[in-house]
Amino acid sequence: MERTPLLLHACCGPCSLEPVRLLREEGFEPTICWSNPNIQPVAEHDLRLATLKRWAKDVAHVEVVVAGDDRAAWERVVAPHGFDRAARCRACYALRLAEACRVAREQGFERISTTLAVSPYQLFDTCGEVLGKLARSHGLTPVWRDFRPHYPDATTRSRELGMYRQNYCGCRFSAAEAAIERHEARDARKAAKAAAHAG
Repeated sequence: MERTPLLLHACCGPCSLEPVRLLREEGFEPTICWSNPNIQPVAEHDLRLATLKRWAKDVAHVEVVVAGDDRAAWERVVAPHGFDRAARCRACYALRLAEACRVAREQGFERISTTLAVSPYQLFDTCGEVLGKLARSHGLTPVWRDFRPHYPDATTRSRELGMYRQNYCGCRFSAAEAAIERHEARDARKAAKAAAHAG
């Protein structure tokens, strides 16, 4: 069966596992597009990209296109939103997905999707809205699927494959937010344990 070509914007290796599998089952043949100027520090960015490329070559047999990573644009357009997560993530999605749409048009793809639809930590509706608007403005068809129910499978498979797994979305603001959430969860567990012992 001949599959339909599709450009799949990917944020990392672990989040690519299930979308690639499911899109292939649906009759698409993904080519992965990497454009993530949000990922900080640069060492983290490079580690995630290396992890993705290794899996794509050795396991998934999927092509990876490394597109533009305009860090100056990210600092100018996204960073000023700081800890306003809704505004920051919308601007970040727009920057990354606009580059993916540009690549799709340049390389002759008609359809585009993103692995951002797999993580329950992303702003799902916002991302879908941004992708749809950008895809149509570039003359592309957005292939928007809710991959979130498959996130646990992606987590399990990526661990089995020994893939590097990050604990924050990518930018310095998300790293700080994730650290705060981990500390709060730890404090809540300690409090619950203390209360149980006291009872």
